[in-house]
Amino acid sequence: MLTVHHLGKSQSERIVWLCEELEIRYELKHYTRDARTILAPAEYKALHPIGAAPVITDGELLLAESGAIVDYITARYGQGRLRPGPDDPAFAPFLYWFHFANGTLQAAMGRLMILNRLNLPDDNAMLVAMRTRLDRAFALVEARCGEADYLAGSALTAADIMTVFSLTTMRYFLPYDLAAFPNIRAYLARIGARPAYQRAMAKGDPGMALLLS
Repeated sequence: MLTVHHLGKSQSERIVWLCEELEIRYELKHYTRDARTILAPAEYKALHPIGAAPVITDGELLLAESGAIVDYITARYGQGRLRPGPDDPAFAPFLYWFHFANGTLQAAMGRLMILNRLNLPDDNAMLVAMRTRLDRAFALVEARCGEADYLAGSALTAADIMTVFSLTTMRYFLPYDLAAFPNIRAYLARIGARPAYQRAMAKGDPGMALLLS
């Protein structure tokens, strides 16, 4: 039985959403962040040596890392859905945005979140560089959202599932104003209207306000 070990307000929301989009059977186990540290509780950290979300189990298999989990689930249970094949014109855009999600966007947000906690002066060179890098990443997503309904083209793919966390829930940890990005806001409105996304967020983080604008 596929089990999604879901830590509240974390990248594991991607996996819950993926399962809902694919309409596959899975068990959802909730874990709550420590109220003082806002980190994963000890029982979650014990699941995998890295101690970070997401984690799944599937029979004897234990697997971590968002990209690896999404690849595994789409390959094993997706039946060709949410992942364009190599002859599809959307294949290369899909690959780019799938890897951009954690390779560039989420990584930049994570680094800037840490730098912000160091109380550095606003003109600190590293802080300025990371803010610039993140602004460029958001600008790139904005441009793409003005070209197509979804990141790989006209249809939702796993690239969107990998990316949306950074544009939404991650902003609880690193506030980022989307006022200057109308295409991203329109994109997130399309995401928010999807029944599978609504089900996933209601199951995974009930009561959490969704940062879709």
